[in-house]
Amino acid sequence: MNAAGAARVAALIIRNVELVLRGKPALVRLAVAGLLAEGHLLIEDVPGLGKTTLARCLARSIGGRWSRIQFTPDLLPSDITGVSVYHQKDERFTFHPGAVFANVVLADEINRGTPKTQSALLEVMAEGQVTVDAETHPVPRPFLVIATQNPIEMEGTYRLPEAQLDRFLMRLSVGYPELEAEIDVVLGSAGGRSADDLAAVVEPGTLAEAVDAVRSLHVETAVAGYAVRLAAATREHASVRYGASVRGSIALVRAAQALAAIEGRGFVTPDDIKDVAVPVLTHRLVLTPEAELNLRGPEEIIADVLASTAAPMARAGG
Repeated sequence: MNAAGAARVAALIIRNVELVLRGKPALVRLAVAGLLAEGHLLIEDVPGLGKTTLARCLARSIGGRWSRIQFTPDLLPSDITGVSVYHQKDERFTFHPGAVFANVVLADEINRGTPKTQSALLEVMAEGQVTVDAETHPVPRPFLVIATQNPIEMEGTYRLPEAQLDRFLMRLSVGYPELEAEIDVVLGSAGGRSADDLAAVVEPGTLAEAVDAVRSLHVETAVAGYAVRLAAATREHASVRYGASVRGSIALVRAAQALAAIEGRGFVTPDDIKDVAVPVLTHRLVLTPEAELNLRGPEEIIADVLASTAAPMARAGG
């Protein structure tokens, strides 16, 4: 499969999701870019704006198996990863897979799980495998975690650690819809239209081929260098205590490749890097106490970095 094939896959998923999630084309485009990059997505916003709906629409658009984990304080790590059970008759342990063994895992309200439970996702999100009782079990491919969280409700929640935030390719915010779009949403809901009505439009094998095609898209050395310089600039910003890691640089390029594929291009431009900079980098920054007191947000920091870092001249194809 080439870039054109990946673009067709993306178009199928985008059209399917937009049957339910109206008025958010830019959000859906970025979310599908995350799928094509085989990157995990963190969807964060206030209640009632469609975080879970978006996650379910994405999951249902992909054939194969998907599972939903409702994070609560009493959820155990073994509920996620699985457990080895001793069978006395056979005198041996048998591994029973947990909910994470699926192509798409919807981690709903992930910040309601305890830190110990949240950490059960660290290995599988980074390496695509789970280790239980010293035995390694690979999860199916493609493998995607789509997590949601409410950033304004603190009671009964646990802040995601930086190590876990860094494993998400992008953090997306749904936002309030425009008036006309909200009317469409209300009418659609009144008519009974929901994510449950969606049928799969892409099989896991086809999506895996699209992911491979995205990763083979051409990236000029100058464009990759631009991504690295943006990530490095976050580490040197006066308002940032800890900037984006090397994983952040890699994520910038992977997300930009996916965005280029959606556009049907076989190469990445500096504008692709700019378009994904905010969703890819903001959740990777730890601001200084002074910046937090002055109510400086990570989006403002990324705007500074983009303004102060010169982009290379784009060259087609390469």
